[in-house]
Amino acid sequence: MKHSINVENNGPFAEHMAKAVETCVHCGFCLPTCPTYQELGQEADSPRGRIVLMKQVLEGHLESSEVETHIDQCLGCLACETACPSGVQYRDLISPYRATYSKKKSFFEWVRDKIVAMTIPYPGRFRWALRLGKLTKPLSFLAPSAFKPMTELIPDKIPPTEKLKSKYLATGTRKMRVAMLSGCAQQVLAPEINRYTIELLTHCGAEVLIPEKQGCCGALSWHNGNANQAKHLAERNLTAFPDDVDWIVTNAAGCGSGMQEYGLIFSGTKHAERAERLSKKVIDVSVLLEKLQFEKRISQPDSGASVKVAYHDACHLSNGQNVTSQPRRLLKAIANLELVEIPNSEICCGSAGTYNIDQPMIAGGLGKKKAAAVISTDAKYLVTGNIGCIVQIRNHLKALGSDIKVLHLVEFLAKHVVSTDEDTVRKKLSETVEICSGKN
Repeated sequence: MKHSINVENNGPFAEHMAKAVETCVHCGFCLPTCPTYQELGQEADSPRGRIVLMKQVLEGHLESSEVETHIDQCLGCLACETACPSGVQYRDLISPYRATYSKKKSFFEWVRDKIVAMTIPYPGRFRWALRLGKLTKPLSFLAPSAFKPMTELIPDKIPPTEKLKSKYLATGTRKMRVAMLSGCAQQVLAPEINRYTIELLTHCGAEVLIPEKQGCCGALSWHNGNANQAKHLAERNLTAFPDDVDWIVTNAAGCGSGMQEYGLIFSGTKHAERAERLSKKVIDVSVLLEKLQFEKRISQPDSGASVKVAYHDACHLSNGQNVTSQPRRLLKAIANLELVEIPNSEICCGSAGTYNIDQPMIAGGLGKKKAAAVISTDAKYLVTGNIGCIVQIRNHLKALGSDIKVLHLVEFLAKHVVSTDEDTVRKKLSETVEICSGKN
């Protein structure tokens, strides 16, 4: 697509944005895969429509305020990238654009976004915010409309804190040495995901380091247009993660995709080269488990009826990191497991970071449709690779009266293959911690 974007006057991301615009040929292949186009049916709420709108703002023909509603309603799921025959890197346009042009917000939206930015990336603060939210939840009907979606997402139970040590030794011969991102919201909402990740990786011969000075990856901030906070958080990780590891493993799709965009986030800065190097080492746990030949270590059951399992592709894993086959192969390696596909699996569940807080109506419609599609498979379990998807789909399944269990891939593998008893996993990791800390 021809454009007249002045790359010198549109900030450090202008060149990336201009390239994404000029790659688009306006063919429309992206429309059937776009969740908001399916929900709203408006050209302006499709990827090619948004590209035209952003192009016109970047060229100076429109004010950003004239198009912000349509840009805000984009989930950033990147399904358009997988459908695009021209190879448009939509991620190089949507997040940088949001970082360049701030949205005009109401007072309550501004306060809500400040609360999100000051709590979710920091596990300690987030835990206290949830505790406070639980106490005030009965009074949520008095809250401004901007706050109600946030209060509705407060879980009934907050798991106890699980402190991670700095190193976990490999079982048997060490095959590789990896560093793991411990995450932020996931540490609070589902700490068992990190525990099972460590259990599986060490079981397969990986030594796992947990860098002590790491923090939130910055993906939530980056995808919401808060580039300054994203850079601040990401810069901390550039320092915290060592160079002498084989991989940097993530177990949340959004985090992995965000860290793989560090090169873009730090474009034109002194950290650009270091960021690019780190991003190339980032790998999802499912891909790493396959590299470690985890399927050869599976303890197969002797007999029993088959268990039907549905796998949900988290958008930032399938579209953002191009990881779709690895989780399925790991699951298919388990005897007596019937893997079923979800209808319209390419459509986002509506979680998308904080999207279900910012755009609750659209997110709610997508979540309900995703839950109904999962129910139609008649599966006993739904397995996925992202904490946001787990929370979103679990809530909507519950609302529809379904008892389908929603688990992270590593939890399913650990519970049904390596260790069936959660206490056993805790004991193993405790023993590993004692060895690593010199207490043996």
